[in-house]
Amino acid sequence: QVQLVESGGGLVQPGGSLRLSCAASGVILTIYDMGWYRQAPGKQRELVAGMSRGGGTTYADSVKGRFTISRDNVKRTMYLQMNSLVPEDTAVYYCNGDFSSGGRPTTYWGQGTQVTVSS
Repeated sequence: QVQLVESGGGLVQPGGSLRLSCAASGVILTIYDMGWYRQAPGKQRELVAGMSRGGGTTYADSVKGRFTISRDNVKRTMYLQMNSLVPEDTAVYYCNGDFSSGGRPTTYWGQGTQVTVSS
């Protein structure tokens, strides 16, 4: 079993920055793809940024140039640096990852962290 715990959310003014962290714990032999998703009230959950096992990245068009995803496999932690935040970035942010504890990879989700961009 793998647990993902997000942190770093909060209230920030437009134009501000936040750094989200997602720490993985449990029996982990291999970390595959990981990503950040968000869900705003009344909207579907959407992919914000993803990083493959090999380090390739993908971003939603709405965050390109403002958000940066990174990961530290030794620390088993993934990050999302969010700059130039706008009110439309307000959502619950979830981390997601595929992990193997010795068998086939399994997808896990964190519990989410609230990000609110408001003046």
